[in-house]
Amino acid sequence: MAGSLLLGLGWGQILCTAFVGIAVAVLLFVVLKYGNLWFRAYMSNAHVSILSLIGMSLRKVNAPLIVDARIMAVQAGLRDITTRRLEAHYLAGGHVLHVVRALIAAHRASIDLDFDQAAAIDLAGRDVLDAVRTSVHPKVIDCPDPRRSHKSVLSAIAKDGVELRVRARVTVRTNLEQLIGGATEETIIARVGEGIITAIGSAEKHLDVLENPDLISKAVLARGLDAHTAFEIVSIDIADIDVGNNIGARLQADQAEADMRVARARAEMRRAAALAEEQEMRAEVAARRAELLLAEAEVPKAMAEAFAHGKLYSGRDGAPPVGP
Repeated sequence: MAGSLLLGLGWGQILCTAFVGIAVAVLLFVVLKYGNLWFRAYMSNAHVSILSLIGMSLRKVNAPLIVDARIMAVQAGLRDITTRRLEAHYLAGGHVLHVVRALIAAHRASIDLDFDQAAAIDLAGRDVLDAVRTSVHPKVIDCPDPRRSHKSVLSAIAKDGVELRVRARVTVRTNLEQLIGGATEETIIARVGEGIITAIGSAEKHLDVLENPDLISKAVLARGLDAHTAFEIVSIDIADIDVGNNIGARLQADQAEADMRVARARAEMRRAAALAEEQEMRAEVAARRAELLLAEAEVPKAMAEAFAHGKLYSGRDGAPPVGP
């Protein structure tokens, strides 16, 4: 009985020792694998529990990336960005560090941007960090943009027919509220180009535009071309303006040439009609002459028949006509 008790106690100690050994091994594994991350977060006041780190591994989340993003946010004063929200954005396929950096930049620039809005912008395929930077520091867009179009200048014609070749620079900044679903830079370039062409086309003389290029900028800005776009137009500056061809004079010359060709064609038609009528008259004269010759040929025949029937006599004889 005592031996059985001792044997039972031996097995219990063995199992207890094994359990303790396994627990120590697991604890040692956890410390070696997650201790560094936990300690970094702890020293940065961005508390991340060991259980959260283990859960990240089980959910196949890049734990070092999440911890780094959490530390960056806390150090920048953004304590409401939790690891749960960062994990959710990571699992959705977003760029966690880009979003955190964008939030830090917006926070430092006093721009109203929360995590959900930044995450939505990132998941929509837009570069949220570049959007915040553009919102803080406006960027300049060439119109037309040689990188997107083979044209280097815009060509417009004033009412006096003179062509003006214009190059403009558009200063824009990002409108974060309309970034999702808003039109891109290509739309801004197209609208500004259309506005410049319309403004020049409305000018009575090209000299008015050359004297005051600011008229173009004011006319374009007044149209509100940045509506429903992801940008806000700050200014439109005319970088270069040159005088091109006199399209109106060339069109008038072409019209005069065309009118002259039409007149020549009509004169040629009248000449051809006159020649045809002349030929018809000549043919008619020839036909009448032929009829006259035929008639003259009948006279001797008629006279011969009259002599034969005694119906003709000589007036010198004074004799009466001989009848049958």
